[in-house]
Amino acid sequence: MISPSSILISGGSSGLGAALAECYAADGVRLVLSGRDAARLDAVAAACRARGAVVETAILDVADADATGQWVRDADDATPLDLVIANAGIAGGDGGAGQGAAATRRIFAVNVDGVVNTVTPALERMLARRAGQIAIISSLASFRGVPAAPAYSASKAAVRGWGEGLRARHAREVVAINVVCPGFVKSRMTEKNRFPMPLLMDADRAAEIMRRGLARNQARIAFPLRMYWGALLLAALPSSLVDGMLSRQPGKE
Repeated sequence: MISPSSILISGGSSGLGAALAECYAADGVRLVLSGRDAARLDAVAAACRARGAVVETAILDVADADATGQWVRDADDATPLDLVIANAGIAGGDGGAGQGAAATRRIFAVNVDGVVNTVTPALERMLARRAGQIAIISSLASFRGVPAAPAYSASKAAVRGWGEGLRARHAREVVAINVVCPGFVKSRMTEKNRFPMPLLMDADRAAEIMRRGLARNQARIAFPLRMYWGALLLAALPSSLVDGMLSRQPGKE
């Protein structure tokens, strides 16, 4: 079982990132958290410190490659990172601005480039010392593009494929790379959804499922199980059967 004590989490100011930070917070644990909202990030840091963790925070947009890379390297220089969780992500552009060209580019910049910007500097360090773990947060939406959020689905498919390829590529270097595919998790992101969200899960419960899966070095951590089976089924069925059903689903605000 893997038990990290120096952990970096991007997007740690709310939702799943905040829940993960509090899930790992304990005596002897160092947390390095980033977010874009200072007040929310400070509140998460305070909650984690109350549990005994040492917490460092940074206001950061992961789409900024230089700033993100420097943040990761500085954190690793201070105390080598055991676990990096590339969690920061958005669903509908700034403010839920829809699926036009600008919003789509922003989704890709955060959900794809932001993951790359977080993972690559950490992976370089971990490969050099042949130790460490990286978790890439994808989604069950990655298995089939959905009309409610086509750019989000595509971005999560990209990082899922990248993470799964990296895991196999670097298995011999003793660096664990795990891909996490959650279903619907209660957050500021999902509050904007105007469509049914089956098996909607509290962020705390989702974080605990992730923590257990990462401790076991599970290659793909996908949940809830029934939604995972459904996502695999949608991916396997012909588009002629699936498109009509999905096209009736409302989009995001």
